[in-house]
Amino acid sequence: MRWRHPTKGIILPGQFIPLAEETGMITQLGEWLVHTACTDAANWPKPIKVAINLSAVQFRKNNLVDIVMCALAQSGLPPERVELEITETALIESATECLPILRQFKNLGIAIALDDFGTGYSSLSQLMMFPFDKIKVDKSFTQNLTKRTECAAIIAATLTLARSLEMETTAEGVETPAQFRLLRVAGVTSLQGYLFQAPCRSADIDFSSSYVIPEIENAA
Repeated sequence: MRWRHPTKGIILPGQFIPLAEETGMITQLGEWLVHTACTDAANWPKPIKVAINLSAVQFRKNNLVDIVMCALAQSGLPPERVELEITETALIESATECLPILRQFKNLGIAIALDDFGTGYSSLSQLMMFPFDKIKVDKSFTQNLTKRTECAAIIAATLTLARSLEMETTAEGVETPAQFRLLRVAGVTSLQGYLFQAPCRSADIDFSSSYVIPEIENAA
C-alpha cells in the first residue's frame, strides 16, 4: 500500500501505517484493502494466491471475519487462494484477540502466515500456539545474509524448524543475486523482494514473465 500524496509524492507504509493504527483509520484502510485485493486476485491466473497483511488493530473489531467472507463472496475468489499475514509482534501483543479469529480463517481454508519471523521475543511459543502454514523470514536477516554469519545461522535454523513443522517459508527483502542463490540452496520455499519486482499496481503485473538467475538456471 502506498499513499500518493498530491504534494509530497509517494509516502511509504512505514510512515503512515503507524499513524493509521494509532487513529483507528487502519480498520477502514484494511477493509478497503481486503476487498480490493480479492477483487484483483480473482482475475489473476489460477492458482496464484494473494497475500494480505492484517494489523492487530483489525483483530480488535468484531467484524474482521465477516469482512473477509464478504470480500470472497463478492469477488468469487476461492479462500484457498488467499493468504493472510500477521506480524509476530502483533500476535505477541494481541494473542487473545488474534488466535480465535485466525482459527476461523484456517477453518475456511485460508492460509495463515507469520510475518517478520525472528523479530519478536517469543517466536517458538507462537508456533506452538497456532499451526501456521508459512513462516516469513524478516528482511533484516535476508539483507545481511552475506554480511553477518549470525544472520545466516538464524535463517538456517528457521528453515530447519519450518521443515520439521511442515511449514512453508518465504524470505523477504531479496535484493541481490547472491542472496537469491544462497536462499534457494538453503531450501526457502519462496522469495520476495526488489530483485524480482518493485511495488506496482495490480494491472502492471506481468504474470507471463519468470525470473531466473542465469548461473543457477540448470539447477533451478
